[in-house]
Amino acid sequence: MSEPKRKTLKRKGAGGRAVHDVGGLDMGPIERAEHDPALWEKRTDAMLILLRDNKRRVLSVDSHRRAIEDYGQQAYDSTTYYEKWIRSIRNLLVEQEVLTREEIEARMAEVRARHEKAGRTTSKEKIPW
Repeated sequence: MSEPKRKTLKRKGAGGRAVHDVGGLDMGPIERAEHDPALWEKRTDAMLILLRDNKRRVLSVDSHRRAIEDYGQQAYDSTTYYEKWIRSIRNLLVEQEVLTREEIEARMAEVRARHEKAGRTTSKEKIPW
C-alpha cells in the first residue's frame, strides 16, 4: 500500500486556516430545509459503512476525513456533502490500491452506457481526481 501524502491547503483570506476549516466564516446562507436523501446519496453512505466495518476495514474514518480535508478550496466549496464523500471513497480506493483509476473509469463508462440505453439522463462530466 502506498503511503498517503498530506497536502492540506490553506483557505485564501482566512488567516492561515485550512480549506475545510470554515467555521465562523461568511459562506452564505445555510439550506436548513429537510430533504430525503437521493438514492445515490443513500448508496454512498452504505458504501462507506461497508468499507469501514470491522471485518473489511478497507477505509478508516480518519483516512476518509483526511481525503476530504485535502481538497483544494475550489473543489471543497463547489461540491456537496455526499459529493465530497463519494470522491473521497474513489480516491482512497485508488490510494489503497484496491482499484485502479482505469478500473473505476471503465466501470463508470459501463454504468453510464446502461443508463443511457434505458433512457436516463447521465452526466458526461468527470469528477477531477
